[in-house]
Amino acid sequence: MTGQNTDVQEVTTVSTPTTTQRVVQQTRTVKPTIATGSPQKAYDTKKAIFRTYQIIWYILGVVEVALAFRVVLKLLGASSESAFTNFIYAVSNPFALPFAGILGITGGAVSFIEWSTLIAMAVYAVVAYGIIALFQLVKPTSPQEVDQTVDNQ
Repeated sequence: MTGQNTDVQEVTTVSTPTTTQRVVQQTRTVKPTIATGSPQKAYDTKKAIFRTYQIIWYILGVVEVALAFRVVLKLLGASSESAFTNFIYAVSNPFALPFAGILGITGGAVSFIEWSTLIAMAVYAVVAYGIIALFQLVKPTSPQEVDQTVDNQ
């Protein structure tokens, strides 16, 4: 039985004292081995997925910071004549624009809260989390990881 671990147990049964017959019964417990493939290939795949996680979280961080600056600048009524303010609005506008008009704007003539930008921040965070969860489904796992995860749930 190639590729399988086998435990053999012998059970000896002696019949009544008048007979000299001896019965030997052998039972086998077969534990199949799981083909895990090359450890280096699994490591490389996990490393690539880990780097992808890092890239996704980094991109989300940049987008969230740009949108947060946008919200704060609008809330404080920053001058649109400032180069920094124009830069932040130009960078964050492509990410805020798809959500424009979802909710109204609260505030006065100079400062206001752009609720749609806050919604955009939440949606982008949920999308990033969903992509990470999708990558968790394709990540190679070892039998020990499966046992540990199943036992902890």
